[in-house]
Amino acid sequence: MEKIEMKTPLVEMDGDEMTRILWQIIKDELILPFVDLKSDYYDLGLKHRDETNDQVTVDSAEAAKKYGVAVKCATITPNAARVKEYDLKEMYKSPNGTIRAILDGTVFRTPIKVKGIEPNVKTWIKPITIARHAYGDIYKAVEIKVDGPGVAKLVFEGADGKVESVDIHKFDGPGVLMGQHNTDKSISSFARSCFNYALDIKQDLWFASKDTISKKYDHRFKDIFQEIFDNEYREKFEAEGITYFYTLIDDAVARVMKSEGGFIWACKNYDGDVMSDMISSACGSLAMMTSVLVSPEGVYEYEAAHGTVQRHYYKYLNGETTSTNSVATIFAWSGALRKRGELDNIEALVSFADALERATIDTIESGKMTGDLALISTLPNIEKLDSKGFILAVRENLEKLLGGN
Repeated sequence: MEKIEMKTPLVEMDGDEMTRILWQIIKDELILPFVDLKSDYYDLGLKHRDETNDQVTVDSAEAAKKYGVAVKCATITPNAARVKEYDLKEMYKSPNGTIRAILDGTVFRTPIKVKGIEPNVKTWIKPITIARHAYGDIYKAVEIKVDGPGVAKLVFEGADGKVESVDIHKFDGPGVLMGQHNTDKSISSFARSCFNYALDIKQDLWFASKDTISKKYDHRFKDIFQEIFDNEYREKFEAEGITYFYTLIDDAVARVMKSEGGFIWACKNYDGDVMSDMISSACGSLAMMTSVLVSPEGVYEYEAAHGTVQRHYYKYLNGETTSTNSVATIFAWSGALRKRGELDNIEALVSFADALERATIDTIESGKMTGDLALISTLPNIEKLDSKGFILAVRENLEKLLGGN
């Protein structure tokens, strides 16, 4: 079996800890034997980020803009303990946040549905995709701890010299303040990414916020979505037989819990953070969740939605056996390879990505899985595999689907 040729490189962003170990095994066992991989490689491991003063993260995002498709391993966002552990120069920002800001992208996360792992919400027979706005709000907020009485004001000084000021609260004693923002440009990019993705996968799109309470901030999101939909996307949606509608976030939650799934739910930054974890937990695990960052210009960055699995990494370093779920990382690779194949018109690469996902699901549905899934699966005769053993089992099924090599 000849290896599948690639025309254009995809950007490869390596990561940290246990996911970095799995990353290499996945490449060695599931990618390189079958694909003549062309990748523009960036080491986003924490030590190398420190060595480059985090310039490597910026460079990887710029490369993604150049080539259009990237695949990313999970990375550490350092806290004080990590700064000490790795002897870092500073407490660097989240690599995901840096990349999202440069690409101006929206994060789409969808559960991977397999037999034997049923959603806790019995009506969910189809996956629900969360579209998370990846800019601003609480994640870019500034905060003040108030020590005593006083008046808090919100002030905007325009470039034209005009000043607007409103009282926030008159404090009688200690308290806290937060100021957050967003921009029309970022909200518009969020809207277009959502509309384009809905057309791409041909699913209905919901958007929800709280404009009845936030009559300017959230209402701006609502208005921009509606204006862009009416002016640019309404006819395209009608042609595909899909719909867009807006509702309040509390109404959306009520609808979601009684729905059958099979749609995209667009959320503001914090809402999307929380709701994607709710969806993934209800469907099994964050390790069973695809995640792709999509820019309005059509740049795609595929990643696992979970962290670096620190606890398993320390066990691995001690020579202990781990049973770490690699499904989301496998699907990050398959998603990137599929999109690369679609953009370059390489049908063999698209078919390979489909086969890789099918082999992964078939492995689990045959009863072979990692420990986290073994605890929740309803399948009979479960065989719990270690980290590498699961990937090798996927390779066996992949070779069968591809006709052997």
